[in-house]
Amino acid sequence: MHYKHIMLAVDGSEPSRKAEQECIAFARSSGAKVTAIHVVSHFHLHFQPWQAPKSVLTTIEKQHEEEAKEIARKMISELETRAKAEGVKCEGLVVVGDHPYEEIVNSAEKHQCDLIVMASHGRRGFDAMLLGSETMKVLTHTKIPVLVVR
Repeated sequence: MHYKHIMLAVDGSEPSRKAEQECIAFARSSGAKVTAIHVVSHFHLHFQPWQAPKSVLTTIEKQHEEEAKEIARKMISELETRAKAEGVKCEGLVVVGDHPYEEIVNSAEKHQCDLIVMASHGRRGFDAMLLGSETMKVLTHTKIPVLVVR
């Protein structure tokens, strides 16, 4: 099968970096373009109402989320630069959501990707015996082929 548009899910971890390298090499050899996605999770503080005013908690949550998005944008920008240096057309996405697998699957469908590439495990480590929990959820919630990189 000839892939034309690859969704690359990244989280900044070492396994994710390896998936990036494999994806760029694969895209270069096949002529595919890449859309790289990083999902920033919503940041929720859990306090009792008497512990802190809601307005303070909301401000802290928004500030944390903005900082996380800025870090993610920098990471994605650097990835785009590396891909372009290899002759691969690459566009980056930073999205916010509580369920990374849903954002990955939905974005892959929205961008009409015909392959998803991701690491076997990410930042959360060995959440499952064989595959990371987000990787397993992507595999079970999409009809798009998924290439899992170890």
